[in-house]
Amino acid sequence: MNKKMLLLFWIGILILSLFACEAGNEIVKKETISEDQKITLEVWNRKVEISTQFEKMIQAYEKENQGVELIVRTVGGGVDDRTDLIAQLAAGKGPDIFTNGGYEEAKMWSEYLEDLSDQPWIEYALEEALAPMTFDDNIYGMPISLEGYGFIYNKDLFKEAGIETLPKTLTELIAAAEKLEAAGITPFAIGYYEKWKLGHLINIAFAQQEDPDAFIKGLNDRTLDIEHNQTFKDLVRLLDVSIRYGNENPLTTDYNMEVNLFATERAAMIQQGNWIQPMLDQQSPKMNIGFLPIAINDDPKNDALAVGVPNYWVVNKQSPPEKKKEAKKFLNWMVSSEEGKQFITEQFKFIPAFKHIETNDLGPLANDIILYAKDGKTLSFNWFKYPGGARDEFDHEFGLAMQAYIDKRINHDQLLQELQKSWEKAARK
Repeated sequence: MNKKMLLLFWIGILILSLFACEAGNEIVKKETISEDQKITLEVWNRKVEISTQFEKMIQAYEKENQGVELIVRTVGGGVDDRTDLIAQLAAGKGPDIFTNGGYEEAKMWSEYLEDLSDQPWIEYALEEALAPMTFDDNIYGMPISLEGYGFIYNKDLFKEAGIETLPKTLTELIAAAEKLEAAGITPFAIGYYEKWKLGHLINIAFAQQEDPDAFIKGLNDRTLDIEHNQTFKDLVRLLDVSIRYGNENPLTTDYNMEVNLFATERAAMIQQGNWIQPMLDQQSPKMNIGFLPIAINDDPKNDALAVGVPNYWVVNKQSPPEKKKEAKKFLNWMVSSEEGKQFITEQFKFIPAFKHIETNDLGPLANDIILYAKDGKTLSFNWFKYPGGARDEFDHEFGLAMQAYIDKRINHDQLLQELQKSWEKAARK
């Protein structure tokens, strides 16, 4: 775990929680575009959970900027969104604004990323949040938010089952699951139809390494492997626990079905992040929920949540100059205008990656993440460090192997072998 990152993240969150800098309101300069100079921007949004709220924000921007039209395409969840985006960009028909994960993915797509180093919002961004999109001394993306994930649990169902001590280890998690089952409550809502969710689970095995970056380097130079790594073996055991105590037909349960199981209190826990807060608010307002760590063994370091920047807004370098100018203006408006900031916190329920955006009531999930971060109990996001920035490729490859295991077509050892083969295949490219 990177101690410097934890310290900087803690300081940033503390600043966000205590005060808001009004200087950010000066970022956006009023510009008038005449009707005969109407500009149309295409925005590629990966956050399906806020699709409705995002459209409302777009309408607010268009109302304030009469000469601009923003066409939003929301693609994500169970859809192969990256393949779709790559095809558009390769054909020269890519959106003007889209998202990128940083690190290896940013380098891989560098020909499509506009340099944003001179943008006003940079002054207010948390420094550590910019690192994944900083290379060649330039900054190429604006952080969307800070996110965290673990097991979200229903406090009322835990109380009903008589669970008084929250599980922080795998042994304690199994004991809690048994109590829930004895009370007639399904412990886990599991939607293993979604390969990206299995990819999030795999990240825990990377994040729990003594030094995740060194481990990834070892995999790349073949001095280390997944097949014989104890942490990955522990992760498979946790997967077994979730299947044993989860809902029926996990391989045909998709994202929406899984969230619905949890929101309607037909399951007590779900492996997800604070990004589902808007979905839960719509289906079950004021649901009594909180976060538990994803415990893969009985090591005390399990008591942590995976926290980081999920993606970055980027401007298409191939777009015409007038569109790039307006795209940058929109991104600045989003994080500096009062209306934009209200959408980020009140509608999207995002934890801002900016010092000047006040964090009021973001909901119980964001509040728990902030508390974990303040205590220095966080794990890293590692998927954008994979060879070639191939997060989606790994989600697919890893997901297929894990689905085969869940379907009992391969055994424990074969699963680890398949994961190792997938890594070697990508590292050779």
